Amino acid sequence: MSQADRASDAFVRDPAVCAAYAADVSGLHEVPAVVARPNSRPEIIESLLRAAAEGLSVTPAGAQTSTTGASVAAPGGLLMSLAHLDRIIEIDPVGRRARVEPGVVLGDLNRALASEGLFFAPDPTSENEATIGGSVACNASGARTLRYGPTRNHVTALTVALADGSTLELRRPRMEKNTVGFIPAQDPVDWFVGSEGTLGLVLEVEVALRPLPPRIVGLGIPFPDEGAALDFVVGARTSPQLSARCLEYFDPIAFGFAREAHPGDAWRGETGTMVYLEEAGDDEADFDGWLQLAEQHGARDDRIIVFDDESALREARRIRHACPAAMHEATGPWLAQGGRRISTDWAVPFSEAQAALAESRRAAEEHGIEAPVVYGHLGNGHPHLNWVARDPSEASRIEACVESVLTGSVLPRGGTVAAEHGVGKLKTRWLPLQMSPLQLRLMHSIKRELDPDGRLSPGNVLSAT
Repeated sequence: MSQADRASDAFVRDPAVCAAYAADVSGLHEVPAVVARPNSRPEIIESLLRAAAEGLSVTPAGAQTSTTGASVAAPGGLLMSLAHLDRIIEIDPVGRRARVEPGVVLGDLNRALASEGLFFAPDPTSENEATIGGSVACNASGARTLRYGPTRNHVTALTVALADGSTLELRRPRMEKNTVGFIPAQDPVDWFVGSEGTLGLVLEVEVALRPLPPRIVGLGIPFPDEGAALDFVVGARTSPQLSARCLEYFDPIAFGFAREAHPGDAWRGETGTMVYLEEAGDDEADFDGWLQLAEQHGARDDRIIVFDDESALREARRIRHACPAAMHEATGPWLAQGGRRISTDWAVPFSEAQAALAESRRAAEEHGIEAPVVYGHLGNGHPHLNWVARDPSEASRIEACVESVLTGSVLPRGGTVAAEHGVGKLKTRWLPLQMSPLQLRLMHSIKRELDPDGRLSPGNVLSAT
């Protein structure tokens, strides 16, 4: 069978199949006109060429775990599932590099790396569902971003396909000094990391790896209230002796999710808030230092849970994942009425987070909506505020509240409208709040250069020109 025949077979228009690719975690829903499920790089290229010939837009997707609608196809367009390209091509333990296809699930990659004493540092909560291609597309991060930074910091090379079927082999410059050209043009790898499928399709990724720390300890520390917990976070960030690789916050409702997920009785009857932190390194954990700082901010040492082996750390991750899982479950009954989960992704400097959260709660009250459920990466000044919108009208009120917080609190504090999950389709309205017209024109010019017909992931990141 020729490549063209295989591409033809890969174009599926069956309504039932297309409906299976209509939604991601965001709650947006759009049945693609066509679904392509290539199994190899040549099939991707042939599918791109055929899509161009038929005038179809192309939206790439992996596991469709996007919370922003980035992996939902444009109306009348093609959804290109890259989930079948899931090979770990090479692991180089000496050079601490791995080459993988875009459909590799992050959790599978780290399980394969563990036998080599290595790991891939970015850790989205959905690591057992999210793919490396999606992580590159939205520059994903997670709890460990506090120490290791987002996906961008760990991508060393990319192979990408453009809308016209041509391919680019890109590798980061390795020189320590460089004064050639404008900064935006110096490293083309950065054009594609975080571009959310709008500039090209990721065919292969090379990532830098880190040695597994010989010692990792997690601490779950309850606090009497939000102020005490966030003061503790600031104290941890500014301490000259203590160093955490993550500092995660749980408000009272989120802490309730965590208590329900934890089978032990150490938190039974506990109220208030909680901070989960991890310390990793070569030396023994500084338990005394952490306990002293926690006690200074009202924590009770008899309620602190220690996660100090591989099994316990997996349990800690499961407890953390209980928060978004509970919000997804609460959203389910309202999807048929046009409801959806709304989760913010803004961030401010960590020292400003407590004030920004207080202003967010006041804004919710002023807009007549429920108080948000708050959890997330407060060590980076990056909370997730979560609501369940029961219908489109309530969703509009919540989004109006979020926008008021962005303009009145987040951006004036030097923050960002999207810190982790990308812009996708849901946040394009807020991009001009943060970026100047000049910056937006530059982004549009890059888009026109690489995708002159605007066929890749229309609606993601940039609104129509």
